[in-house]
Amino acid sequence: MLAELRRVIATGAIAPGAPIRQDALAEQLGVSRVPVREALKILEGEGQVHYEPHRGYTVTELSAADLDEVYRLRELLEAEAIRQAVRRLTPEDLVRIRAAGKALHAATKAADMEGITDANREFHFALFEACGQPRLVRLIRQLWDATEVYRAVYFQSVANRKLVLHEHDALEKALVARDAKAAIRIMDEHRRNAVSRLALS
Repeated sequence: MLAELRRVIATGAIAPGAPIRQDALAEQLGVSRVPVREALKILEGEGQVHYEPHRGYTVTELSAADLDEVYRLRELLEAEAIRQAVRRLTPEDLVRIRAAGKALHAATKAADMEGITDANREFHFALFEACGQPRLVRLIRQLWDATEVYRAVYFQSVANRKLVLHEHDALEKALVARDAKAAIRIMDEHRRNAVSRLALS
């Protein structure tokens, strides 16, 4: 249930700031309201949804300042993860990263929003998890979770999807070359492009 609700939010089926109708959602997912309510409480703890008495749950809507803060924290943590990961990358890690890159290209060609979201996340976390620091990866994952719905908004644009492919391809080349500085620079640009384009949408 939790995974299904995450997917609904991650794919932008419910927009930031929109109310979450528990009855309709439970019917859509074929469950009672109890597991929906329990999943929403977990997501509230992660910052993905917001609860107000007498109004219920809404998908968290971040201000520009909130989004900037999350992406600045990601910049700091992800740079460290990349520095550590590049030194430790195994052939298996690179196979996983390449596979995610191919899946992202295929999903983009098919305009499969769910596939794009899944492949994008797999690509990045295949890299982050190679750093061998689970606490660091957990912090990065929490920051990603807090802004997952905004990635769904970002991926709605064809131009943004093309840009993401270009950036991922460049990042993959830097990783194969074991060039940590280039990988960090590409990731910094990747995040800046997302923030600036979201601010204009």
